[in-house]
Amino acid sequence: MFGRHKTTLPTADEALPGRAESPFVLADRHVVLDAPVRTDEVPEGFEVAIFGLGCFWGAEEVYWQLPGVWSTSVGYAGGATPHPSYDEVCSGRTGHTEATRIVFDPSVVSYADLVKRFFEIHDPTQGMRQGNDVGTQYRSAIYFTTPEQEETARELTEIYGAELKRRRLGEITTEIKPAPTYYYAEDVHQQYLAKNPYGYRCHANTGVRFPETS
Repeated sequence: MFGRHKTTLPTADEALPGRAESPFVLADRHVVLDAPVRTDEVPEGFEVAIFGLGCFWGAEEVYWQLPGVWSTSVGYAGGATPHPSYDEVCSGRTGHTEATRIVFDPSVVSYADLVKRFFEIHDPTQGMRQGNDVGTQYRSAIYFTTPEQEETARELTEIYGAELKRRRLGEITTEIKPAPTYYYAEDVHQQYLAKNPYGYRCHANTGVRFPETS
């Protein structure tokens, strides 16, 4: 999962051409949650959240453990190349970040709780890297799917950013944008750490808890 030290986003003209359709065949059911992996249609009342926070293997594992999360998947978002492959994303020539897509029941777990978890398990100040993983595909991102999600994301980013500043831990570099097209990653990456329990992990509590809010 180590990048090739590509830390500059390509322009649309520089990006790889990609392909018109996905070449990947995915399993029908989530290995852990026994929900659909492809969740282009979600249950009524549920919401979708999309985050980029470093290697998507560990990020997905963190979120599938939360009560109220119905399904998770990993994929590529925020770039210019349609239907990219993992190798193409790792080349730094697609502009995508490794993303985790979460379908959740907001009556059980709030979007704010998902955002707080997002900040507490990775370092949002590192720009185009996360720890030893270097490249544009490891950048921190929140891709909101509703106006309410945007408001929550920006408010909580400001609060967490103030806490980091108080501790002199740097400025948040997380990009906050409307949800772009999300491309599902290859089946081998879906629920990777359930299939490979001793696989690579880089997510853990950072020690900077989210400040109490009213």
